[in-house]
Amino acid sequence: MGITRREFLFVSGAVSAGVALSSLGLDMGPVAAYAEELSKIDRVKSAKQTYSLCYYCSVTCGLLCSTDPKTGKIINIEGDPDHPISEGALCAKGAASLQMSARNEHRLTKVLYRKPGGDKWEPKTLDWALTQIAMKIKDTRDKSFITKNEKGQVVNRVEALAHMGSSKLDNEECWLVTTMMRALGWVQIDHQARV
Repeated sequence: MGITRREFLFVSGAVSAGVALSSLGLDMGPVAAYAEELSKIDRVKSAKQTYSLCYYCSVTCGLLCSTDPKTGKIINIEGDPDHPISEGALCAKGAASLQMSARNEHRLTKVLYRKPGGDKWEPKTLDWALTQIAMKIKDTRDKSFITKNEKGQVVNRVEALAHMGSSKLDNEECWLVTTMMRALGWVQIDHQARV
């Protein structure tokens, strides 16, 4: 995919005019922004197109991801016009999904922990975080486990914890998760599809 002679002459003339005008003291910020946008359009045209899905809600809108063939990084994400549900439309969360990719240098890539009452974040490992979650669940179960109901019958019930299911799980996965939550004694179990 190359550039046509007409496009070459247009871009060369615009750059030449921009250089000439910038020497006169004119603000060339908008021209530079326009040129950068042209560069992005050219990169998107030559990028590898990959189809994906947005997982922020149960609608599962279609995404069209453009990946730079040289770096392998995503350079653009937009709605897939051929998707039967969303037909190219995206909500604000789906449209901002590019910010969740590796392109965002501010994206968190490690677990950060701040002690209660503390003012500094400490980097921790994922194993440490999962161990802390498991300990807190066990501690809550040990403290709030109701052993007898109002009739005096022994029950397996934890009312201090709740579980919210994902809309991306199929029936079998939902059954497994619900069975595990019930085995832990959780009674407050809900699913995003109902909400």
